[in-house]
Amino acid sequence: MNPTLAGFLAICMWALLALFTAASGHVPPFQLLAMTFLIGGLLGVASWPFREGVKQRLKLPARVWAVGIAGLFGYHFFYYTALRNAPVAEASLIAYLWPMLIVVGSALLPGEKLRWFHLAGVACGFTGVVLLVTGKAESLGFSGSWLGYGSALACALIWSSYSILSRSLKSASSDAVAIYCLVTAALSLICHLIFETTVWPANGMQWLAVAGLGLMPVGLAFYIWDYGVKHGNIQLLGTAAYLAPLISTFILVAAGIAPATWQLAAAALLITLGALTASGRLFGRAL
Repeated sequence: MNPTLAGFLAICMWALLALFTAASGHVPPFQLLAMTFLIGGLLGVASWPFREGVKQRLKLPARVWAVGIAGLFGYHFFYYTALRNAPVAEASLIAYLWPMLIVVGSALLPGEKLRWFHLAGVACGFTGVVLLVTGKAESLGFSGSWLGYGSALACALIWSSYSILSRSLKSASSDAVAIYCLVTAALSLICHLIFETTVWPANGMQWLAVAGLGLMPVGLAFYIWDYGVKHGNIQLLGTAAYLAPLISTFILVAAGIAPATWQLAAAALLITLGALTASGRLFGRAL
């Protein structure tokens, strides 16, 4: 599979996160993370017997494991900490600085060059996300705590760093993502036991939503994102990441969970324009 296309597919899977999470009932966040990352990790482990050389490919330096586990668990830990200590709209906007940080930070990688249309594209995409998020809130009062805003910023820094560092560790096999997921599941379980009260899905539909989360947005998506940022066009993927909240909102509208608004239409135009601009295709260039 084309690695850039693989990254796009991961973005599309992440767009299902809100729908499946809403359908999973009232399962607490860290418990849901533990359940879904367990499924995602076992999904990767289940493929090992059918492929040769996996054991050898998992002999990786400690820094690879540190980057992967810190990336997956660190992002989600700070994301839910942000949501608990700051309004959702503000926390989401700060956390969604990560695509912009990927585009800018990737210029530090060997063989990568930051061009003006990369910056223009990511700025256009972020403007679309601002419209998308603030269109769901009456105002942005920034009434949360510094812990909430700091945690949201940590999300952006951690996920962008994870993606960029994964590019620099491209020789490391994506099979390691299964271990990242399993360790993240274990750490999430510890957080659940400390901070939350256990609530199980109430019916079969909610269990199916949990399974869907573990198989796609919190499972396969991480494997193909790892492959995409290691071998694909990382700057284009960084900008295209703004498609995830856009597609997610369209899905929620189609499901009758969210209303269609002019902000949604404007965000769609800006995010699409941003992706095209960052790709260079608007200027006769294919990156």
